[in-house]
Amino acid sequence: MGKKNAVIPLMYQKLLSEPTREKIEKIILNIAIISFFIHLTIIYFLKFGFIDFPADHELLKSPISAAYTPFSFILVYEVYLLIYYLPKSFTTYITKQYEIITLIIIRKLFKDLSALELSSNWFEIKGDLQFTYDLIGSLLLFYLIYQFQKQGRRRFAPKENMRSTIEKFVDKKKIIALVLMPLFFIMALYTLINWSLEVYQATSLVPSFESINDLFFDQFFTVLILVDVVLLLVSFFYTNQFHKIIRNSGFVISTILIRMSFGVSGLTSTVLIVVAVLFGLAIISIHNKFENNDLLDDEPI
Repeated sequence: MGKKNAVIPLMYQKLLSEPTREKIEKIILNIAIISFFIHLTIIYFLKFGFIDFPADHELLKSPISAAYTPFSFILVYEVYLLIYYLPKSFTTYITKQYEIITLIIIRKLFKDLSALELSSNWFEIKGDLQFTYDLIGSLLLFYLIYQFQKQGRRRFAPKENMRSTIEKFVDKKKIIALVLMPLFFIMALYTLINWSLEVYQATSLVPSFESINDLFFDQFFTVLILVDVVLLLVSFFYTNQFHKIIRNSGFVISTILIRMSFGVSGLTSTVLIVVAVLFGLAIISIHNKFENNDLLDDEPI
């Protein structure tokens, strides 16, 4: 038992400590910058005929779409931050989910910018209309995330008799975070290899943009739903407060709505994402009103 208790803190220190986070941040940012110039170079090489690619792909048409690649690596870093903040703050962990789906939309906007058809028939062109939905959706999400962070930053000092309970819950979340690290790495590696093989074997077609845009993240949010359910169930061991149960249950529903957005397209997808974040904001706002109630005896977990 002693060795087990020593292994978990050691692994946590190696994988999810502040120094490790800073190292990973520098590595990812360097890769993002390099990948941007590589993507840009490929676009111009194709444009001037130095290389040939069998398929006319959307991400290889305009220099603007080169921003899609570094954003993909930034999203990888956001996934790491989500795991990093899971033991530290549950609301920050949920915020990272919202930030990831917003960055996916922003990343898509860079591709759409390069394919806009500027004409008087703007609202009759499917691509331009989707760009409008995503542009408005990203602004709404940006504001909703700001409000969610404001609610999440509200702190309620734990009472002395609840400190040990909170620490035990944090220890459980550290174990979950350590499990997620290799799991997401394996998922990302499998997705990359599988997609690379599809591209290599293709003769005249490459995977559609929609499948690339959803690559990894549809499975990612499926796993997050399961993680949120586990956190909900584990929290029952440490609190029986109604507002805690509703808050954690609400976050599960919010994640499910985000996951559902990958199964649809167009306005429906954007609306589902906005509704998911709006629902999460409503849940945490009402939860905080419960916390302000002086009649509550237990502490937040």
